[in-house]
Amino acid sequence: MLLARPWFTDGAVIRRSREVARVLTGHGLGALVDQTGLRRFRPLRLRAHGSQEPLHQAQRLRAALGELGATFIKFGQTLSTRADLFPAEVVEELAKLQDAAPAVPVEAIRRTILEDLGADPDSVFAHFDPTPIASASIGQVHGARLGDGREVVVKVRRPGAEEQVEVDLQILAGIADWATVQTEFGRIYALRPLVDEFAYTIRNELDYVREGRNADRFRRAFDGDDQVWIPRVHWDLTTRRVLTMERITGIKVSDLTMLDQVGIPRRVVAENAVRIFLRQALDFGYFHADPHPGNFFVQPDGALGIVDFGMVGRLPEALRLRLLRAGLAAIQEDPEGLAEELYSLGVAGPRADRQGFQRDLDHLIGHFGGRSLRELSATAVTRELTGVVFRHRLQLPAELALLFRVIAMSEGIGLRLDPDFHYLEFASPFLRRRWDRHHALPAVAGRVGQAAREAAELGVEMPRRTGRLMARLERGELQLNVRHEGMAAFSRQLQRMTNRLSLAVILAASVVALGLAIGAGVIPGRGEYIEWLFRIALPFSLVFGAALLWSMWRAPRQ
Repeated sequence: MLLARPWFTDGAVIRRSREVARVLTGHGLGALVDQTGLRRFRPLRLRAHGSQEPLHQAQRLRAALGELGATFIKFGQTLSTRADLFPAEVVEELAKLQDAAPAVPVEAIRRTILEDLGADPDSVFAHFDPTPIASASIGQVHGARLGDGREVVVKVRRPGAEEQVEVDLQILAGIADWATVQTEFGRIYALRPLVDEFAYTIRNELDYVREGRNADRFRRAFDGDDQVWIPRVHWDLTTRRVLTMERITGIKVSDLTMLDQVGIPRRVVAENAVRIFLRQALDFGYFHADPHPGNFFVQPDGALGIVDFGMVGRLPEALRLRLLRAGLAAIQEDPEGLAEELYSLGVAGPRADRQGFQRDLDHLIGHFGGRSLRELSATAVTRELTGVVFRHRLQLPAELALLFRVIAMSEGIGLRLDPDFHYLEFASPFLRRRWDRHHALPAVAGRVGQAAREAAELGVEMPRRTGRLMARLERGELQLNVRHEGMAAFSRQLQRMTNRLSLAVILAASVVALGLAIGAGVIPGRGEYIEWLFRIALPFSLVFGAALLWSMWRAPRQ
């Protein structure tokens, strides 16, 4: 639904919109300002000027988003997962966005802890390190020690971060609504749901209670797996703005030199990292959505400690099943079956050229078909698939786009640890076991039983529902809502036609009136100058009418 009023009516939003327009224009992205409805906010002194650096547009965009701070950095990172919406060079450049920021003065951090925990950090903790371990655009992390000697990390939200994010989300929502009406790109793709999904994600990241719950959920899911270490949350020292967790130490998964020095086999670490991801995606139905190397710490026995659960992806059972079926269709080299499964995922809508889409999938299968799993790269396969989706101007579900990104990141970790690691070959047994479990007799019996219960409940409820429906029909309360996807374009065309017709009628009336006035000789008595004014107006009207006829003749016939 479009906004009931322009998004730029709020004072804070206006000021921030001016800043966004200034930064984009300063980086040489004036065209983007025009295409996002921010043109009115662009400073006059920058209207004809921009950055003179010899950078590619994608690089300029990355630099501008980085300068705009938390919301736009994370939005850029989200867009980097959407290879189905944006060209490859834009996606690759946005993937380089780093969420880092200058450290917040420790006095501000202490003030937040005092407000939320009711005491100064020196009173809450036996020791609180004033030097931050890490500083990002939303939160800052400090080391601390509890009274019993346990080491913890304290994550504190930056002052004003939530307020800034809310203002930025209003701007992004307004841009999405404006682009939906004013641009072809906005009319093709569902931009507002994309922004709404991003808003849900970043608001979750602002809420450290939710992040703590995510960590607890993962720890329970991996209970009994001694190759995974999920930190415990100290709930008595956690609020929406302060998160206190067990501190995890170890070797960063990207520190290959240290792994070799202490004698931890890299292959073991690679397999463990990918196994952890596959269990999340296939068994749990939710996964750590930011698996960059800085969030994994290798223990002496090869186990992995995982941190930062602010971003979590979810895969409902129905989506997992469709993905498995799509994978099976690809293995069986069945482009029609693969297309059908992708349609069921919501990739293709009414505007899709299904025959052309299926033909390109056939070419894709032909390109990768016949190769062994050792020869295939999961990243290459997903990149080619999203390339097909992009060429056909289709749109992946947000969960699927995020999953593809995480697959690429997890494969990258595996290959960095062991260049001979074959992702799909290692994942194949997990996929096969997941498929077999779904089709095992107990699972099938459970689904049949569930379907029988739902059918029985529907049979019991059907007479009552039918009665309510008939009563509403008799009272005339039923309404039919019709949505026509092409109505906006038709309305604009109809408006142009109406305006042109009205102008033609007015012009014809003016020409006739001028001609009658001059021919009737009523003008001379009113003065020589008025007579000449009318005589000049008549040929101008005729010329203007000829121009109108010419534009109507050259207008496209639709």
